[in-house]
Amino acid sequence: MFEVLIYLFETYVHSGSEISIDYKNLTSDLSDIGFRSKDIYKALHWLKNLSCCKKNIFSSINLSLNHTTNRIYTKKEEFKLNSDCRGFILFLEELEILTLNTREIIIERIMALDISHVNIEDLKWIVLIILFNIPGCEVVYRKLENLLFNFKKEIVH
Repeated sequence: MFEVLIYLFETYVHSGSEISIDYKNLTSDLSDIGFRSKDIYKALHWLKNLSCCKKNIFSSINLSLNHTTNRIYTKKEEFKLNSDCRGFILFLEELEILTLNTREIIIERIMALDISHVNIEDLKWIVLIILFNIPGCEVVYRKLENLLFNFKKEIVH
């Protein structure tokens, strides 16, 4: 499932290509490439639930909060997100790439993945995918993209 998400992001989103909303054709294309139907379904379901998750979390958290909070992780979250991953999430909060809302969306979507542990590289992709899909996060998405891929803009004189 995770491989399907990465493939979709790299192929359609990150490359600037248009993604077809026709799930039947998209599913067929992904099957032709070699992804299993079960993984395709789970990945598309995960993406669909991302939009539901965004609505629920944004309506339940006060967006005017402008202070840092300490996130207490559950045992299941600690098991899935090792200390490096939790530290990276905190690092992104300190850089103001993540807000309380986006942090909670990321943790919720990670817990919905059908993998037992998330490594730091997987976490970076998950954060990119989620920030890309949240309206209004374009600036922080670019900031994270520059941080992760070390893009440097040359100054033209």
